[in-house]
Amino acid sequence: MNAAPVARAVVGGLTRRRVQTVVIGLVVLISTAAAVLAAALLAESSAPFDHAFSARHGAHLLVVVDPAKASAAQLAASARLPRVTAAAGPFAATTIGAACSRVTVRLGGPDGIGLEPMTLAGRASPGGPIDDVVLLSGHWVRRPGQVVLQYDYMSGNVPVGSTLTVTGLPGTPRLKVVGIAASITRSADAWVLPAEIGKLRPPGTPASAQMLYRFRDAGTTAAVRGDIATLTAALPAGTVTGAQSYLTVKAKDVSRVGAYVPFVVAFGVIGLVLSALIVANVVSGAVVAGYSRIGILKSIGFTPGQIIVAYTSQGLVPAAAGCLAGVLAGDGLARPLLAKAAFSYGIGVLGVPAWVDATVPVAMCCLTGVAALLPAQLGGRLSAVAAIAAGRAPRAGRGCAAHRMLSRLPLPRPVTIGLAGPFARPARAAVTLAAAGLGAAAVTFAVGLNTSLNLVQDGIHLSKTVQVRIFSVAACGAAGAEPMLGPPGSLGQGLTVRQQNAIEAVIRAQPQTLHSAAEADVQVNVDGLAKPVLVTAYRGDAAWTGYPMISGQWYTGPGQVEVPARFLTATDTAVGDTVTISFAGRQIAVRIVGEIFSSDLVMITDWRTLANADPGLDPDQYAVGLRTGTSLTAYRSVLRSKLGPGFVPILSALGVITQILSLLALIGSLTLLLAITAALGVLNTVVMQTRERLHDLGVFKAIGMTPRQAITMIVCWVAGPGLAAGALAVPAGIALHRYVLPVMFDALGTALPVSFVNVYGSWEIIGLALAGLVIAVAGALLPAGWAARTAAASALRAE
Repeated sequence: MNAAPVARAVVGGLTRRRVQTVVIGLVVLISTAAAVLAAALLAESSAPFDHAFSARHGAHLLVVVDPAKASAAQLAASARLPRVTAAAGPFAATTIGAACSRVTVRLGGPDGIGLEPMTLAGRASPGGPIDDVVLLSGHWVRRPGQVVLQYDYMSGNVPVGSTLTVTGLPGTPRLKVVGIAASITRSADAWVLPAEIGKLRPPGTPASAQMLYRFRDAGTTAAVRGDIATLTAALPAGTVTGAQSYLTVKAKDVSRVGAYVPFVVAFGVIGLVLSALIVANVVSGAVVAGYSRIGILKSIGFTPGQIIVAYTSQGLVPAAAGCLAGVLAGDGLARPLLAKAAFSYGIGVLGVPAWVDATVPVAMCCLTGVAALLPAQLGGRLSAVAAIAAGRAPRAGRGCAAHRMLSRLPLPRPVTIGLAGPFARPARAAVTLAAAGLGAAAVTFAVGLNTSLNLVQDGIHLSKTVQVRIFSVAACGAAGAEPMLGPPGSLGQGLTVRQQNAIEAVIRAQPQTLHSAAEADVQVNVDGLAKPVLVTAYRGDAAWTGYPMISGQWYTGPGQVEVPARFLTATDTAVGDTVTISFAGRQIAVRIVGEIFSSDLVMITDWRTLANADPGLDPDQYAVGLRTGTSLTAYRSVLRSKLGPGFVPILSALGVITQILSLLALIGSLTLLLAITAALGVLNTVVMQTRERLHDLGVFKAIGMTPRQAITMIVCWVAGPGLAAGALAVPAGIALHRYVLPVMFDALGTALPVSFVNVYGSWEIIGLALAGLVIAVAGALLPAGWAARTAAASALRAE
């Protein structure tokens, strides 16, 4: 095959049809970028944890033991059990900062910022046969009074060089932060020298230690449960007081990226289908519009194979350029998301795998080639005479019945001509419908995701509730001082019982207060869990606070609790089961009566559940529901004036979740890209149809059609398919939303309330049904304006 004539034919086709060339390049660029992003997130959503876990000899099981129940020799002997392949420990450990212990951890001095409860482990060095802790900055502890923090403790907001003060212990110990580290096992929030643990253990708290194990079989939850049973049976009774499976840690870490994958894959598939559809339409249009040129090329000696290569290449050349640019764009979109994953795993840097950058563009080019090959073969099979005779007009009689029927309607003639246009080219009208429909489906899907994620954010942060914390001036350190707050339960309010009662009366008496309830936030131990669980206890009715219910019911009395899916999974329980918690030195049996939607490992209960064990339980803050229209600033001023100068009220309301903001931003970007892609497909179809009917347009202009009427006619060519596309796209988009959203939150380890899924209202559905029309009209306006500006004489000379 002589390549030179084919190359000239390809270059000529690309330069004569610049709009179609640009459309193919842009469409493939967007589709490739979406595919690279989806493939990269899919590939990296779990592999980094597995890689880091293996490289750092992560522990399959972290077991909390009571060293008073088992000797060092007995603990060492557990490493020789048949199922155990490696063991490390015992490492002395303790938890400080729990509200019920009256021991707090503060940043700075004794009056500094209250911090979260901290699990401390004593380790002389970061390395070892299991749980090789990696230093990210600073150095390991070398002397007493030093501490190394887990990288995400307090969201990483405590830097190296900071001083932590532990109040409530003899001598008020101070710890200097000398390093930030990452444990893939999440064995502790901080590490000190082993000898320091005894000094930091809260008074009255029994000694505790950690043992770390790796097993021959720990790939499933059932296998890990079997390993726990083996250890428990091998050690003296009561030795094992808690256990943490690596599967729980993995699920949490992987979910930070896994939540992105389902909807990105959905957008990627829509983009791929759009790409194939539009490329096939462009090339088939080029073949149909170029029948005469194909006939001429054949008459001068082009073979069917050369025709096929020439017209296939007209689709492949811009597609190849689009693929290369799309890889760069996809890498750019994936980089910030993979950076978050790398931070979650503490493993440095994650990038788009090389196989993704190599495979996706090859697959896109192959897809484009197939889409271009089929219509090119049609032109290649025509004889020279048949091709020249075919011309560019649609078959005689096609669409005439539609024109006659629509002409009887009381509508302007340009409108009826435009509405009948799709019947002359039904295949092309179907492409317009599909392109606009896919774009409208993406918009419908995105609107639902956006609404659901905003509901998620409201539910997690209890948007109906304002948290009111009131401190005495004496507790703040000086008159007028404003305390900086840590998490609930971390900073005492310095209030007597009489003051608390007076404050509650003031809050209830304000006309802006719709609801109120005193709230205590404490840490408790739960049988079967290695780390404490935050319990929020309300005094008074708290059903109004806004916790979204997934199943079960709200508690109606003491001894009943609400928990999220993470708690049910971690404890292998279900709604209706009973668990035992340890608080204030007492064992309390509580029954799970409802599953709430929450991203944290928490428990919600009635005040009396805890007050029976600790009659002196004090509220940490007050949950307040304000009447509509009440500003936080005004309410705070009212409270301050009513309480007097001796008290400082602090109010906090709905915050934001960084991951949800990232999801919303990514959804918006992908939706915009797909809507633009769909509009480009419509634009290409209208350009081809306008060129084919340019002579007819000249006749219309010659008999008096104005530019505005010409634009109306051309826009009406796509109006019918656009409306039909919207009507079909809305149920498709809603179905996609109802499938993908639960999959996203499965990755986060939680179900969703039904109200978070059923988010489409009647008026919203009607508005979304017009999305196809909007996309179609947006794509048609540019070529319609070009056609309207064409002079009648120029149009009549066109063939």
